[in-house]
Amino acid sequence: MNSSCVRFGSFQKVLLRSLVSLCALAALLASSVGHAERLRDLANFQGVRENQLVGYGLVVGLDGSGDQTTQTPFTVQSVVSMLQQLGVNLPTTTTGLQLKNVAAVMVTASLPAFAQPGQTLPVTVSSLGNAKSLRGGTLLLAPLKGADGQIYAMAQGSLVVGGVGAAAAGSSVQVNHLDVGLINNGATVERAVPSSITQGDSINMELNESNFATASRVVSAVNQRYGSGTAMAVDARVIRIRAPISSDDRVSFIGALEDIDVAPAWVRARVILNARTGSVVMNQAVTLDTCAVSHGNLTVVISTENSISQPGAFSGGTTAQTQNAQISINATPGKVIQLKGGTSLTDVVKALNSVGATPQDLLVILQAMKAAGALHADLDII
Repeated sequence: MNSSCVRFGSFQKVLLRSLVSLCALAALLASSVGHAERLRDLANFQGVRENQLVGYGLVVGLDGSGDQTTQTPFTVQSVVSMLQQLGVNLPTTTTGLQLKNVAAVMVTASLPAFAQPGQTLPVTVSSLGNAKSLRGGTLLLAPLKGADGQIYAMAQGSLVVGGVGAAAAGSSVQVNHLDVGLINNGATVERAVPSSITQGDSINMELNESNFATASRVVSAVNQRYGSGTAMAVDARVIRIRAPISSDDRVSFIGALEDIDVAPAWVRARVILNARTGSVVMNQAVTLDTCAVSHGNLTVVISTENSISQPGAFSGGTTAQTQNAQISINATPGKVIQLKGGTSLTDVVKALNSVGATPQDLLVILQAMKAAGALHADLDII
């Protein structure tokens, strides 16, 4: 009886060890997959893009809040030209028209990829003159042109303005903006933009950020899925991929291609500093070397000591090198703030903020650390 219990206990231990191993393997796989991103989030296809459209038009029907035509002569000229096209002849010397209910506007829209004639688009209407409000106005038929000067859409409709305002006895109040309005489905596409993605025996993908390592990983992932020679890196951004000739097969191929998981390489170490607000944003690749910084009555000292972590003989671990960093900030004589942890720029910035460093102080200190070679990152100031 006791022998069977011992054997059963050994079986339980073996089973428990197997379960632990499986869980560790599953966690490792989950962590590796968690860093992967779909190819659609890393790159775009050449020939699949939006095109910006712009046009000039008139908004009518305003409640006395239109352009002051004595100060905006182009509004009067536009009205005279429009009326002549509609068969209304006005004297060519007409310059004293007082058109309080009309406003000259610019109309903008984005033409999506593969847009076809008859498709509708939202448009944004913005005042060009000195109109007080576009609320309640109607945009007259306005052609929208692309960069090549061709007309790709026609816009017309009633504006929706999110703001509201009121004025009386010399006092006024306004909520939000009144000189910009939106017309949902206000433009109709009249011309399609040809796309090169359906031409030839290959397609080109462009990474969102140029990176040789990421481009190489994308090529490896595509070739692993569809065979060697399917993808080839042209440079750090463009990847050429062989694709089916048939349009139906090509669409299916591109759809499957976008769902491939790729682990992108680490981006460049960057620190973004907003000199107006003092906010500092950095990525995980930012590192610091041992340095000492003194600025006015602020003193920052960073020291790093490397140590080796040696696991036990039967622990199953690996030898690793760790960094023990100490950061001290001396703001005034006799006042020292101690921070323990790794050489993190976040800790330095927090310490400087805690002792009253201004955004200009941060800007100067980080620039000096970069010039001294202690800050391993690109410093971008906005």
